[in-house]
Amino acid sequence: MSQTRLAYRIALTGYFGLLILLTAWTAWLSPPESLPISLVLLIGVGPLLLPLRGLLQGRSYTFAWTSFLTLLYLVHAILEIYSSPADRLLATAELLFALMLYGGAVAYARWRGQELKTG
Repeated sequence: MSQTRLAYRIALTGYFGLLILLTAWTAWLSPPESLPISLVLLIGVGPLLLPLRGLLQGRSYTFAWTSFLTLLYLVHAILEIYSSPADRLLATAELLFALMLYGGAVAYARWRGQELKTG
């Protein structure tokens, strides 16, 4: 398996892991007490749906800008790890999935761009 394909798989694993985890976390595992669940899902999971088509089609540009989007989830995970002891395990899983998505997306965009240049 080429390194580009491996980066693609790592990024998609992180993406779908993050998508499923955040949905389950918000809707069932630890629902918000003061806000409507639908609003939290819209704000928390909604931005993850924007790059879905481009990621599945393997567009390197989408992987590049998705890495910037992932930084929001990295920050959220770190804040949750420090501020919420009850959700520390979920936040750690979010951090791992976000790191997978970030690393895979950056590597895929770089290596795919090099493949396209060399033909």
